[in-house]
Amino acid sequence: MYFFLGVLSFVDICYTNSTVPQMLVHFLSARKSIPCHSCVLQLCVSLAMGSMEFFRLGAMAYDRYVAVCHPLHYTLIMHGGLCLGLVAGCLVAGFSNSLTETMITFQLPLCHNVINYFGCENLAVLRLACVDVSFNKAMVAISGFLVILLPCSLVLFSYARIVATILRIPSAQGRRKAFGICASHLTVVCMCFGATMFT
Repeated sequence: MYFFLGVLSFVDICYTNSTVPQMLVHFLSARKSIPCHSCVLQLCVSLAMGSMEFFRLGAMAYDRYVAVCHPLHYTLIMHGGLCLGLVAGCLVAGFSNSLTETMITFQLPLCHNVINYFGCENLAVLRLACVDVSFNKAMVAISGFLVILLPCSLVLFSYARIVATILRIPSAQGRRKAFGICASHLTVVCMCFGATMFT
């Protein structure tokens, strides 16, 4: 659990720092735009970290599932190699999604090479394209849908099994303890997935 929380902290720091340096440049200079090469880098890093966040929440749901449903085998199942493998898988999935979306976006001919904003996002760049972008918008939507749908499905499956296991615990104190193991993760999942689906 603490390993995944450490990874969460690292991902959140990287995600935040993908936009903060450019924002600070805007505060300190008269020029309030972002060059194209900076936009590519910022978009790639922010998409990778955002995607990795969702996949990591799915991996943490599996960790919570093992902790509640198989507590006596937890250390055997969730060994260091599996934890590293899950984080590496999240990293690969996040960067694969990021590179795909970034390449789809920046292969278009742009009418302008400068974005008048400190943040670079797909839809803002697509508005600068000189050609029809309906295919690109569809690909971005499909990619975003998969990045949300796959981890969300894993979270829902894990928590369905966790709730079924908790309801079979005979004592109220045991049920509270088991639910307490998952409460913080479930709160973050609801906030993250809820805000993203609303957006």
